[in-house]
Amino acid sequence: MALERKGARKMQEIIEEILYLWGIEENRVSQIYSSAWEVGCDYVIKFYEDRSRLERNIEIMSILWDCGIPVAEILPTKAGEKYIAHKGHFFFLSKKLQGAKVSDLKDEKTAWEMGRAIARLHRAFLVCETKIQFWDNSLLAEMKGWVRENLAKDGWRIVAEAEYARAVERLEQGYDSLPRQLIHRDVHFENFLFYEGRLSGYIDFDLSQHNIRIFDICYFLAGLLAEEMPEPFTKEEWIKDVRAAVAGYESIEKFSREEKEAIPCVMECIEILFAAYSAGLDDAKGAEAAYGIFRFIQGCEGDIDK
Repeated sequence: MALERKGARKMQEIIEEILYLWGIEENRVSQIYSSAWEVGCDYVIKFYEDRSRLERNIEIMSILWDCGIPVAEILPTKAGEKYIAHKGHFFFLSKKLQGAKVSDLKDEKTAWEMGRAIARLHRAFLVCETKIQFWDNSLLAEMKGWVRENLAKDGWRIVAEAEYARAVERLEQGYDSLPRQLIHRDVHFENFLFYEGRLSGYIDFDLSQHNIRIFDICYFLAGLLAEEMPEPFTKEEWIKDVRAAVAGYESIEKFSREEKEAIPCVMECIEILFAAYSAGLDDAKGAEAAYGIFRFIQGCEGDIDK
């Protein structure tokens, strides 16, 4: 923890050193994410260690901006550069988007708006696919690869081998029929901002990749169950959000029958993936939490199918 704080202070100093390149004299800099810092009230500066990753993200944001998708406007330096290299890091500056993380996670209207937001982004991502090459990933390949390896190495203590095998078998049965495209891959309320009940912006495309299309909405819905709140979701409350989010998505883009049938299985596989990831970090608490969500979703399968 002490090393993390020291690293954060060092990065803050570096950022304060380079703001003049954008003509900014504001010196109130505060960390908001591990790789992002707020500059005053109007700007966000983000840093990368991988130049190609930064350039890809800038290109994604530029294409989405041209498509009318609400992403942060990238601000060039006084010299007209989209980003700068400094002390082994790469930085770009953008305007801060209006909005904040949603507080009422059980609001069906917000879940409906979130479904629409995912669908709009997916439609715009089809344009990105024609202009940029992306990492081609597969949930099924991950399940059969590092997920299985991590769970086996952990001795199948959290997820039983038979449970894992059933989930993978179900996923594999219809996997080839599931539409694939560019997805966000990290859909939650810190990356999809809302203002006065409406979506105000999308951020963080670091994990964007080709994968099955329904991954995004499944990731979002399963992730709701992991959010901290005064009272956890009841089965009935969560099913209402599931129904609303799917309806919101389908108000713009229709899911195939195969996609709808795969939704419970994909959500369960995502939670097994998180359990395996946590197990690989020796995070027993995180692995158990993911397994608990997996079992919760299993108990809702019949209601989701209806």
